[in-house]
Amino acid sequence: MTVGSQVKQTLATLRGAGATLRLYSEQARQREAKEAFAEGAKVLEEIVKELEDRLMVSEFEEPQYKGS
Repeated sequence: MTVGSQVKQTLATLRGAGATLRLYSEQARQREAKEAFAEGAKVLEEIVKELEDRLMVSEFEEPQYKGS
């Protein structure tokens, strides 16, 4: 498995985790739990964005990562 495909797999996993946290946030009954899940989802969204940006740079600088 190439580095590019590993990064893309990691992104997919993080997106899934973020979706799960958003779902938990909507279903939680306690306000503190809702806020904690929502904050976790927000943090993951920021991480995903940064990783996507880094992947774009890597694909530009290292064309072999593109399309992996």
